[in-house]
Amino acid sequence: MRRFYGLVSLALALGLVAAASAGATVDPLVRVSGPSPFPAGCNTSANGTVNPNAEVEPYVASNPADTRDLIGVWQQDRWSSGGSQGLLTAVSSDRGSSWTLPTPPPFTHCQGGNATNGGDYDRGSDPWVTFGPTGDSYQIALTVTNDLVTSAILVSKSADQGRTWGPITTLKRDSDPRFLNDKESITADTLDASRAYAIWDRLDIKNPADPNSDFFGPTWFSRTTDGGATWTKAKAIFNPGLNNQTIANQIVELPNGDLLDVFDLILQGNTFVAYIRSTDHGKTWSKKATIVDRLGAIGVVDPMDVAPVRTGDILPEVAVDPRPGTANVYLVWQDARPSAGHADQVVFTSSSDGGRTWTPTKLIAPDGIVQSFTPMVSVASNGDVAVSYYDFTSDTPTSPTLDTDYWITRSSDGGATFHPRERVTPASFDMRTAPVARGFFTGDYEGLTPSAEFSPFFVAANSGNTANRTDVFATLDHAPFPTATSAARRHRAHRAAGVSRRSPGRLSGGARPTTIR
Repeated sequence: MRRFYGLVSLALALGLVAAASAGATVDPLVRVSGPSPFPAGCNTSANGTVNPNAEVEPYVASNPADTRDLIGVWQQDRWSSGGSQGLLTAVSSDRGSSWTLPTPPPFTHCQGGNATNGGDYDRGSDPWVTFGPTGDSYQIALTVTNDLVTSAILVSKSADQGRTWGPITTLKRDSDPRFLNDKESITADTLDASRAYAIWDRLDIKNPADPNSDFFGPTWFSRTTDGGATWTKAKAIFNPGLNNQTIANQIVELPNGDLLDVFDLILQGNTFVAYIRSTDHGKTWSKKATIVDRLGAIGVVDPMDVAPVRTGDILPEVAVDPRPGTANVYLVWQDARPSAGHADQVVFTSSSDGGRTWTPTKLIAPDGIVQSFTPMVSVASNGDVAVSYYDFTSDTPTSPTLDTDYWITRSSDGGATFHPRERVTPASFDMRTAPVARGFFTGDYEGLTPSAEFSPFFVAANSGNTANRTDVFATLDHAPFPTATSAARRHRAHRAAGVSRRSPGRLSGGARPTTIR
């Protein structure tokens, strides 16, 4: 039987950085995060347990004006009941080889937030960052009070590649327990540096005290047309109706200027990958959502005891080919249908006409029943596509830990075929060391951005080190690609070692609002 929390040598965790990369095209990892900068006791609450030094849910963006410039953001000191003590920022000017941590916007009390500067909140969550075409950048945050009643969507702008950040702008704030803002993202316009778009879902629960209460879950939106000096009054742009909702809204811009807002559409407990379109830079949006496919995730578990692993199971991720004259859109998500309902695995679909038609959804992680999860997709300036994700390939029934790795795979033909995947983590880490927040948790999403080629930006657990459960790591993936023969040899070796099986998962159902925080 698995030894659930047995200590693993700290040298193994340190080896995650020191060891040579397991894949010839993936550089050695760079540890981005460090000890928590927040003073002890900066925020205390009886609602949940805080995990000092635990980083989760990173995101990263690269500067289209100079792809050497990267900005990464993440949750710092994660709470078990939702959110973190604050959101930190890191910047790199050498494609992620080295990083510095500037003073981030004061989104929460632990970061110096207060009623005067706009950061009068106990916890921060769902960090997201974006670069505009001339190098200006924006980051967005969901902030909440300790009782999780008051929630707000906050934005800050940087004019110097993330080294300093301007005042906080509040896009939406609710203190009525009927309302909850959730899962926001922000996207700078790729064609006009004066425009940027913020989007999220906002639950309207008729009776918060009743778990079976009727509710609405529309998509809310705000934009700037003057480089962040002002933002439009936030408003609902799509409402799926009573007891339905959207979540994980994310805007991408096609080279012709069309905007697609891609999201998880939940209709009476059934989930779909869907989108709405704007052809006028966000002034108006299509009233009806276009459904791309079912989202058939069942959730991820430790196969030894069915302990939940919290993943991006209801978050489709989207990327667009930036080359002028193209209309290529790429989507990834978790889905159990390729394994006949046994395990979530990473699937992929693409469109060459701006989302009007889509290729059949296909599995791009290894087949079988190994769980793969929390995928991210990105497109380079030459049109190459990359997908990163976690999986349990290295985990075996005899392992005393939940051995987890991070992977990347690339396509040079628009997703028609993918090169053999490369292992990003040189040594497996124990997922059970990650903080628990409705499951062992490294984030509902991770980061992946073009930077020369591709820069993964992700969280791994420091196996056995409960004083420093997780850290953020970065690396660079580049050509040449591995051969199919060498990849097949590695895959056979993993299979010979005995891959883990999982118990049947849980299907979502019932018309109850979904939140992730």
